[in-house]
Amino acid sequence: MKSILALLALLLSFPVAAAQLTIELDHTRQTWQTADLLKHPQAQTVQIVDDVSYKHNMTYRAVPLAALLSGLKPQSHLQAVALDGFAAELSAAPLLEKTGARAWLAVEDPARPWPALAQGKPSAGPFYLVWTHPEAGHISPEQWPFQVSRIKQLQTVAERFPALLPDPTLAADDQVNQGFALFQKNCLACHRLNGAGDAQVGPDLNIPYNPTEYFGGDFLKRYIRDPQSLRHWPQAKMPAFAASVLPEHELDLLLDYLRHMAGRKL
Repeated sequence: MKSILALLALLLSFPVAAAQLTIELDHTRQTWQTADLLKHPQAQTVQIVDDVSYKHNMTYRAVPLAALLSGLKPQSHLQAVALDGFAAELSAAPLLEKTGARAWLAVEDPARPWPALAQGKPSAGPFYLVWTHPEAGHISPEQWPFQVSRIKQLQTVAERFPALLPDPTLAADDQVNQGFALFQKNCLACHRLNGAGDAQVGPDLNIPYNPTEYFGGDFLKRYIRDPQSLRHWPQAKMPAFAASVLPEHELDLLLDYLRHMAGRKL
């Protein structure tokens, strides 16, 4: 027994291993090592107020994400893939901003590992997309992917997954289409719909049943606002979407999209 405890203590004493991040753009592909990013000429120490994942202020060594996306156009579309299957869909324009809400790639130093996200869980490393002044860009929690292993340029969600599209006869500014845009920003990182999407974290939101079909009254809204208040279990991953992140009128638009798609099952 003592030898087992000694072995565990030895393993826990080892520093976090270095990692690598692959960035695949249409015009280039590059793999970055932890050490290279920590020594990047634009790397600096950044203070993150009320970090989305850690729920308190954090300090990171980070590189402006725009510095790693040279040549990318604002109208492009990216996906950040995490080690656990989380796949964040990201419009390039906010990532390239140098003022207001600014995106940073935080890099976990093996010599100074970050704390665990929760008891029994790993840290947010090795790479974590964080934001300074996120309130200036209306940045949602799904735009803070952690444990990132790859960032790749892709076609838009609508081009890749036509099964997600609302009725094509609807006007571009219809409430359902506005809700579709919010679904891409806030939900698609964890959920699929009609079997379409790259995420492998949460359940499909239309097959076999759409949540608007089994959440009565205002319970779906309450669940989105605070999942643990309706379904509490230790391993739950869905974050709470406060009104500061998803205002009430936007939540209504998101639900309009889900209700609409309940009638468009594949």
